Amino acid sequence: MKLGKITIVLFVLLGSVGCDQVTKVAARQHLDGRGTLSYLGDTFRLTYAENHGAFLGMGSSLPEGMRTLIFTGLVAVFLLGLLVWVLRTADISKMAVVAASLVIGGGIGNLIDRVAFNGGVTDFMNMGIGSLRTGIFNVADVWIMAGVVLLALTPDMWRAPEEPGAASDPDDAEAPADPPETSS
Repeated sequence: MKLGKITIVLFVLLGSVGCDQVTKVAARQHLDGRGTLSYLGDTFRLTYAENHGAFLGMGSSLPEGMRTLIFTGLVAVFLLGLLVWVLRTADISKMAVVAASLVIGGGIGNLIDRVAFNGGVTDFMNMGIGSLRTGIFNVADVWIMAGVVLLALTPDMWRAPEEPGAASDPDDAEAPADPPETSS
């Protein structure tokens, strides 16, 4: 069965946004006010946090209007642009479609929080060993990072754009036709 680009995008978006929102609801219901829960010898922690900034809280000290403009407005424009790029690029690989869709899905998941919860995003996971730890993050952040890594690993992201009408590989170019035989 051949999956079309729109089908792949919709499948990844529904799955990524759905998983993100379900886990955030669970975090708000079961972790808020509970303190930190530690697992696997303190390698994995669950702790509730509301992040009004970006990655690792960057920008959380900006005025609220500026945070809204950047973290809601500009991010929404970026995600829309990325979606348009995915849908309009004819020779994009399925891996690149999935990767970009993961970034878009994670971004939408965090945008939903920003709109619904006064500019804040629900974060609840932390990993590490001893004092070497990640910041507190959520499932949407995992999708975004996975998508960025996949995009970086996608070969078609690194090839030079083709000239219109030019063959991409000299071996693919048609060989000149043999001259017609003449009878004497």
